[in-house]
This record gives sequence, structure tokens and C-alpha cells, in this order.
Amino acid sequence: MSQADGPAETEDMLRRVINAVAVATVAALGLAGCGSDSGSSGGSTDLELLVPIYGDKTKPYWEDLVGAFEKKNSDIKVKLETQSWDDIYTVLDTKIQNNKAPDILELDAAGPAYGADDLLYKADQIVSKETLADIEPSFVDSAKIKGVAYGLPSVASTRALFYNKDLFAKAGIAAPPKTWDELLADAKKISTLGGGVYGYGMPLGSEEAQAETSIFAYGAGASWESGGKMTIDTPEAKTALTFMKKMIDEHVTQPDPGATDRTPLLDVFIQGKIGMIQGLPPIVGQINTKNPNLKWDIAPSPTPDGSPSTLGVADYFVGFDKGQDKQAAIAKFLDFFYQKDNYVKFNDNEGFIPATKSGAEAAAAKPELKTFLGSLPDAKFYPATNPAWGSTSGAFKSLVGQIQSKPVDEVLKQIQAKADETG
Repeated sequence: MSQADGPAETEDMLRRVINAVAVATVAALGLAGCGSDSGSSGGSTDLELLVPIYGDKTKPYWEDLVGAFEKKNSDIKVKLETQSWDDIYTVLDTKIQNNKAPDILELDAAGPAYGADDLLYKADQIVSKETLADIEPSFVDSAKIKGVAYGLPSVASTRALFYNKDLFAKAGIAAPPKTWDELLADAKKISTLGGGVYGYGMPLGSEEAQAETSIFAYGAGASWESGGKMTIDTPEAKTALTFMKKMIDEHVTQPDPGATDRTPLLDVFIQGKIGMIQGLPPIVGQINTKNPNLKWDIAPSPTPDGSPSTLGVADYFVGFDKGQDKQAAIAKFLDFFYQKDNYVKFNDNEGFIPATKSGAEAAAAKPELKTFLGSLPDAKFYPATNPAWGSTSGAFKSLVGQIQSKPVDEVLKQIQAKADETG
């Protein structure tokens, strides 16, 4: 999950996943032959930890955690390495090519993708049964490969509907919409207020069109993958895009959604000029910083009939099996990370929501996270471990905005064709 996205979505998943699988294939035999290096000295086990930087608080958090862990586990030494999201993929590829993969890696779905070439421990091998039972199952399931989990969620996020309470009051809207029909009706009322105000913010530009589309499509029952194949041109997807097009045609969104990116559009919401927009937990901090006087609230994402559905994203820990018998040490460290206080602090620092049940209980004290926490069990994810998802995501970013001027059927067929080119 990149910093801009709330880890992972706005990066090019094709580069991540294809690189992961390709490099893994080349390096598989080399890693398997590293068993002669015990990875320990003087009776202690050495662990290499590679993590991405989300913000200014990331490195200090890990330095403190590693220090606290080593005080309690004098027989395990942890070498911490932090990298920016721009650099971590290249750094990781280089390490694997040189048979120097980290023992513990935090990354997006490109991390669990290495499990396809048997380079990783399984998820249930790198934490205790108690820790695994505490993790929300939907996040573990989201990155499985052929039914096997190799990754454990580190940070998690779902989408929810942010709405402007002042604009709702001016438009005579008593409660946030639960269904698509209510969403359209409320957006119309807000749009008629004038003054450069728009009812609903719909970002279908190149930054993150796949996310906005997935929120509506998942709500309609769509799935972007079936049996290892991309399934874009489906009746469910057509239902979703047809409704999105209706909102555009009835002028309840900002002008030219196909050329509008998420980040600048969220700023327009924060400025008080948009009635409703889909957002992530870190948006709460942005509002508090940029416009603390804004009166806003959060509600579940509307769906056709009001049943719960949302888009979920996550980053993951994986453990590389290098034939050095470090499984127990890796599990001990990750168990320590997932301890309630340690894990909640990590998510508080980064502005995301915990993916554990105990962490969710602690975060429940924060009213602004209540809706996000409640949506965790119903979150649906990108098929990000499928190598074809990268090109599919790119096709959404470049093509789906054309629904404002082209038939939905035509746009879906174009995106499906791009998905099929990869497999």
C-alpha cells in the first residue's frame, strides 16, 4: 500500500507481481541452496527485516520495536532496513537475485506472490496459532495463492462514504444514503445548491479509477477474477458501470470524472465543495489538518439494496524460507509485533485500521474508525496476486472514465481485452 493510497493500490501492480514471480523463478534454486549459512552467530539467530516507509513515524516505530524485542529475546538479533515505496521493489529484486532475500518482508500483494515459487513459509508457520486466530480472516484470504495463505496483513484499510453534514442540512437530507437510488437522489439535491458544489465526487482518472469502479462493482456482486482468469465484462459489472454513467449523465458529479484524480478531488471535498466521496481512514487526519472546521461524518458505502460491501486493501508480512531454520525466530518476532499494544501503536502511527480482532476492539474507541472497522468482515479485495491484475488495473485507469462519453458495453469489452492480453 503506497503512502499516497493507504498502502498498495496506486502503484503499478503489474510491475510488482510480474517482477515478484519472474525474479522468484530465477532465484528459487539459489535460495534453496543457502542452507549452509546458518544465519546465526554465537548461539544467536540473526533476522533481516525489510519494511516500507509510510511516513515520518515509520522508522522510529520499528527502531523502538526492534529494541524492545531484542531486550526480551537476547538470542535473536534483528537487522532493520527501511525503504521508500519508490525503491523497495528494486531493492528487493536485487536482494533475491543475489540470494540475500530478507527473512521478514513487509510489502503489498507482491510479497505473498513469491509463494507461487515456494520461496516463502506459509502464513500459519510464521505466527502462533493464537496470533493467527486474532487476525481478521478476510484479510488473510485476500492474498491466498491456490488456496494457500503466505501473507499476514500488516496494515489494512477499507473504503467508506465521507459526507459533508452542512451540505446535507442545506439540501434537507436527514441521513446518509444506504442504496444507490438514495445516493443518486441525495447527490441531485446537493448539486442543485449551486455555488460550485457537487453532489458526489467520482474520481475516474489515472490515479485510482480501479478503486472507484471496484467499490460500485463489488457492491453489485461483481468479481474481477474467476478460476484464475480476469472476469471484467460481466452482467454485474455492467450494472455497476451503468449506474455510474447515470450519475455522470445526470450531472451530480464533478465535471469530467474521467480526467479527475482521487487526491485533488479529496482536497475539494475537504474544502467543503463536495457532498459525498469515498475515502480511506487517513483522510480523517487530512481533514483535521487542512480544514478542522469542516463538519463531516462517515457512513458505509451505498450498494444497490443497502447490503454491506466495500473495497478492502492491505499490505502483508511474509517470511522467506532460506533453508536456515529461522521459522521459530520469525514467528517469535511477528507474534511480538502483533501484540495488542505494539500493533495498535503501529496503525495509529500510519493512520490505518488494525487487521486483528483485538486491535479492532482497541480502535473502536475512536468514533471516526467505527464505520471502517464494521466493514472489515465484508471487505472484498483486488485479485492482486494474479499476474494479469496489473494490466487489468492499468486498463481501468486508462479506459473506465470513457463511460462518460461511450456505451458501457464498449468500455467493458476494451478493459476485458486488455486483461486477456496478459492471461
